[in-house]
Amino acid sequence: MVDQPIALDEHRGLADQRATDIRRRLAEVAADQATLRQRRGELEQFLVAAPATSWREAAEKARYLITILAQTSAGREPRRQKIIEGVLEDFRRLAEDAGEVSVRDGSALRSD
Repeated sequence: MVDQPIALDEHRGLADQRATDIRRRLAEVAADQATLRQRRGELEQFLVAAPATSWREAAEKARYLITILAQTSAGREPRRQKIIEGVLEDFRRLAEDAGEVSVRDGSALRSD
């Protein structure tokens, strides 16, 4: 006799299936958030470990902090959004003027 798993969801009503699906998705989101918090903590330890050795590195640290500010209620205020966008654009423009390529996703700038 071959044991085959029983799909319990098929034996539940629609409301129970939906509730189970919601619980599963919430658990997945919680796991993703925990992983993100851990990775963000590792990044912050890296950023704190040593002072910047160039303006480029300092700008990347500032970009990270500005991105965090932009996600807060204070950072979502339209006037501050405009300032944040302007500063990030300044970083991009100044990096290009210096012959560096700016990576928009927050990764480090690199020289060509």
